[in-house]
Order: sequence, then C-alpha cells, then structure tokens
Amino acid sequence: MVTHLGGPGDSGHLRMAQLEVACLEDIWFDDVDPADIEAAIGPEAAEIARKQLGQSKKSVTLVKEQAFGGLTKALALDCEMVGVGPSREESIAARVSVVNQYGKCVYDKYVKPTQPVTDYRTAVSGIRPEHLRQGEEFEVVQKEVADMLRGRILVGHALHNDLKVLFLDHPKKMIRDTQKYKPFKSHVQSGRPSLKLLAEEILGIRVQQAEHCSIQDAQAAMRLYVMVKKEWESVARDRRPAAADPARGSDDI
Repeated sequence: MVTHLGGPGDSGHLRMAQLEVACLEDIWFDDVDPADIEAAIGPEAAEIARKQLGQSKKSVTLVKEQAFGGLTKALALDCEMVGVGPSREESIAARVSVVNQYGKCVYDKYVKPTQPVTDYRTAVSGIRPEHLRQGEEFEVVQKEVADMLRGRILVGHALHNDLKVLFLDHPKKMIRDTQKYKPFKSHVQSGRPSLKLLAEEILGIRVQQAEHCSIQDAQAAMRLYVMVKKEWESVARDRRPAAADPARGSDDI
C-alpha cells in the first residue's frame, strides 16, 4: 500500500520533519514541560515527550514521580486557614503542607485550633470540623515545620501569610516568594498576582478551581520556582556576600 505524503514540493520538507521527530525519540525529556516542547518544536515532539513522561495531553506535571521523596535544599510551604473571632477575619493555621523540590509531599498535617473557629471557610479552605478534631497540637506543628525549614530555601506564594499564622520567621535571603518575583509580575502584568493566575498563565495549569489544597498550592509554587531557578538564584547571589551563599551546591532538578 502506498501512502500519499503530499506533492513533489512538499516531500523534502515532510521527510525532514519526520526525521527530526524520529530523532527526538532518542532524547529523554526529563522534567521538561511538554507544553514548552510543543510551543518550541511542535505537537509531534510534545507527544513523544508526554509518552516518555507517562502523561496524557492534559495531565499536570507538578510532581516528578520517580524523584527523591525526602527533604531537599528548597522546600515549598502552604497553609490553609480558618477564621476566628467575632468578625471571622482573623486567621489561624488549620492545615500545613510542605513539598520538596520535586513536588513530593514531605509534610502534611491538620492543626487543632488554638481558638474557637467561627468560620471554617470550607468553600475555599476545604477544612471541616472533623479535620481539626483529628489535628496535631499547634506547638508540635510549629516546631516540626521550623526544624524542617531551618537552613533551607523557603518557596511559596505570599509567604508572609503562612509564616504569620505559624508564628515563624525565616531569613529574607532564603525566601523565594512567587508573588514577589518581578519577572512573574511583569509576565502577567499584575503587582500582586495570585497563585491561580501565575499557574494558569505560566504553567498552563489550573489550580484552586474549587476548594483549595495546600499540597497542590505548594507544588504549584515550587514548580514556578524550579522553572526559573537558575535565574532567580543568580539574582539572589548578586544581592548577598559570596561567603553567605546558601544556594551553591543546591540540588538540581
């Protein structure tokens, strides 16, 4: 059977394109977003990358499945919060999640409330009374998270909110806040972009469509950081003395 591949003027270009795609099958697209490959090379190359990564066309790659599952030089933190007080506007930590550089969850605990909860904010937080009844004591969570983050790069979105409800501090030079990263703000043309906006515009994925998940939000922040890690760390190095550089020798991803 003969398959028609186009007219005489098309055959050379077509064969060359087929050859290029065939050669791509020998390349391992490790931790490369197929959407980026599709934009740069084309849909055929993106399909090869998806097959190698075990993805469908619409799958979200916030986790590198075969990667190290322990603590890495950079960790991403996100907290879900509930409202307390008569105005319901004051927030306390209700769930605390931490993921490593590969998106693997290394910590995830609900927190027993330190005050009576006046608003579970379930539609956004996903928190329900039964979650907090089974939660860990706040002091335990606070210490465990503090110990985990010590000496590491802290990644997250609007991290001042998370650190505030945990009553924790972290060295400014070790914080990578995706809400404050200038290239991200310029890309989406927003002075205070939401994580949802950054994820959709930069990663091409949708998060926070209904109830939030602190694990997924931490993964999205980490994925954003990893995309620009070299550039971000280069800027961070330029802003501090070389002797105090914690990013040298950090894990690659």
